[in-house]
Amino acid sequence: MEALLRHPSLVRSLAWTVAVFSLTVLAAAAVVRSTVLNPGFHGRVLDEERAYQRVYDEVMVDPHLAPVLRDLLGRLPVPQSAVTSNIKVVIPPETLRAMGERQIVETIRYLEGDRVGLRLTVDLEPLLANMERLSQVYFADAVASLQERSEPDFDVFRKRLSDVAERLLADDPVGELPALALSPDQAAAATAALLRLVPEQQRAELGPEIQAALDNGDAASALAVVAPAAFSEHVRAAAEALLRNAGGRTWVIASDLGTTDGAPSHPRQARSVTRLFRQVVEPAAATLGVAALLLLWSATPPSTGRRVVPLGWALAAAGTLTALVALLVRVTVADSPYRPPSSWPPTAVRLIEDIQATAVERIVSATTVVALILLAPGALLVGVEWLRQNGRTVHIPVEPRHALTLIAAVSAATLAGTMLVPVAMAGPSPRVCQGSSRLCDVRYDELAQLASHNAMATTADRFIGPLQDPDLVGQLNVGVRTLLVDTHRWERPEEIAARLAASEFPPELRRGLTRFLARLNPHRPGLWLCHSVCGAGAVELNAALRQIGDWLRAHPTEIVTLIVQDGVGPRETASAFEQAGLTDLLHEPDRDPDRAWPKLKDMIDSGRRLVVFAEKADGPASWYRNFYRYGMETPFAFSSPREMTCAPHRGGTGKRLFLLNHFITADGGRRLDAGKVNSREYVLDRVHACERRRGRQVNFVAVDYATLGGARAAVDALNSERLSDSDAAVTGSHRQSDLRSLPAQRSHDRSRPGYRTPHGRHRSAQSRLLGPWTPSAPLCRRRGQPLASPDLDRRT
Repeated sequence: MEALLRHPSLVRSLAWTVAVFSLTVLAAAAVVRSTVLNPGFHGRVLDEERAYQRVYDEVMVDPHLAPVLRDLLGRLPVPQSAVTSNIKVVIPPETLRAMGERQIVETIRYLEGDRVGLRLTVDLEPLLANMERLSQVYFADAVASLQERSEPDFDVFRKRLSDVAERLLADDPVGELPALALSPDQAAAATAALLRLVPEQQRAELGPEIQAALDNGDAASALAVVAPAAFSEHVRAAAEALLRNAGGRTWVIASDLGTTDGAPSHPRQARSVTRLFRQVVEPAAATLGVAALLLLWSATPPSTGRRVVPLGWALAAAGTLTALVALLVRVTVADSPYRPPSSWPPTAVRLIEDIQATAVERIVSATTVVALILLAPGALLVGVEWLRQNGRTVHIPVEPRHALTLIAAVSAATLAGTMLVPVAMAGPSPRVCQGSSRLCDVRYDELAQLASHNAMATTADRFIGPLQDPDLVGQLNVGVRTLLVDTHRWERPEEIAARLAASEFPPELRRGLTRFLARLNPHRPGLWLCHSVCGAGAVELNAALRQIGDWLRAHPTEIVTLIVQDGVGPRETASAFEQAGLTDLLHEPDRDPDRAWPKLKDMIDSGRRLVVFAEKADGPASWYRNFYRYGMETPFAFSSPREMTCAPHRGGTGKRLFLLNHFITADGGRRLDAGKVNSREYVLDRVHACERRRGRQVNFVAVDYATLGGARAAVDALNSERLSDSDAAVTGSHRQSDLRSLPAQRSHDRSRPGYRTPHGRHRSAQSRLLGPWTPSAPLCRRRGQPLASPDLDRRT
């Protein structure tokens, strides 16, 4: 110690070296805390790489994943292909994101030493709860894909129908679906044959629904009712077997890395390094750094200028060393610090590599910024003193007695910036709106949403003539965000015929329902969600509203819209919403329908995430507005896909909101038609054609059997297109010329960056507004998208 005191220059050199290395260590620790050990950082990286969506689109459909899925799903009676193609039914996007966030938090806690071992697990219970819903979707999809074949007589029809049902349940090739016009007695006999496949306790409940479908000649709907019920026991038994195979209701996807000797060493090594840094290196660096800076200041001759120079050089050297660390990380780690095993599916490997590349890029960027924060003030202090010592005039409006305070403030700000800026750069977890962080800045009237027509008329709720399969909550879970529902009071016997006369049911089914409901239709008080007649199926309005409210509160970043065909007065409807406890969720639209709607993030921040429209009423409640003041629609009475048009219907033209009725109403709705028109390409082709002809973005794509086909994928593609067009508009590449060729309608904010102009060829106003939607020339295609199907290219 005495030798050091006799050599002050050695003391200064030692203090300067310790200060440089201590500052570098603190800078590195700040970067690690704000990135590697920050859940928000990982969330942003995953979101930037669209990781969750890519799991659905790429990884789960990779053929190389088949062995893993076979081990996990092989005990389930639903085919593996059905699970992967309907994976969003089994694992909804919100569930997948929550699972990912849980694994991130558990891993970080393990690395920080808060967990003795790392045990990555998945709760199977909510996934298995969706398997029965998946069986409904699977059988509905399987039936919708069949081709019909006319049979010569009833005996052949009945035998063929039973054979198709048994083959469907056994997952054997089915062939063709029998078709025959049945008398009421024949429909009853065919119903009895099908009911033999259903558990005895469910036969009385399902019989009327199956017979009503057969009365209507709709064998597909009859099978779609029978198959899930016949399969439910198999699904439950298989689910229990899967739980036993997984060792309980939790599937361990990674063993306990803290206690298992045979576990991979990389996580344990990372944990050891992290704990050493947190518990030893970082506190020591902070202590030594402060001590070294104070010693460096006190060991330098008293002149303020002379003391500034070594301090400035220490900061600059620490910044330079930090930049070299960033360069070293980039060179040695490259883009993939972890190499997935060769046995992994290629799509999963690419996803992991892309995530790592983005993470490394962000870490290097944060390290570079920290280096600049250290380098800039150090260079400033050294530069100012150099200019002063060389006789240059440097005017600093600070009294000499305050110079020390200024230098201390600069040094403190530098250190604070080193610690805080990386945290600010990493930011919180990505904000998600309507399932995507990219949609938060989108206005409600710019958003495309999947809508379910007659959402209450479901197979799950045992409606006769259902138009959806899952119940209301099930539809929300698979991506539906707009529910078209009908409110009614339970009809009295004398009202049955009048209601059925105004319904979409075919004449045969009307006569059958009239006879059936006249015998078995006790009047029930209260308000109901029904399709024409409540005796053919009903859901209590108050109970349904409570379910929707519970779902919204469990999904605080989602917005739901109800479009009510109101057979009940507005005051009673408002009272039902109040009794269901939804007043705090109800959004109040602007009184002026021409005003722009708020952004999704603003609606979510307000907590008002339930938008309710009526088809007839307009108030008096401020949240209960007439849809056709704010929106417009296409016709909906189509008896075949070829009849679909884009012509104006209720609501006229030029409204901000646009409802595309995309379903077939012949015979009350048909699965076979839904399987065709709900395909991704069919939906996109019609949406683009109607946007071009009506001059507005489609906001609601209303379909029957929303879980059939690719309607959800089409809606996701529409939102991606609009976001891409918005990005192009910001860079100046958005084309505005198409707008001038559109009909002379009200065009709100069309010059605003981000408005997606419906694209296509110029046509006459009459053709655009009144003609059939099928284009007379091929539609503009996105890269890689096939042309419309032959049916779409035929003129009507």
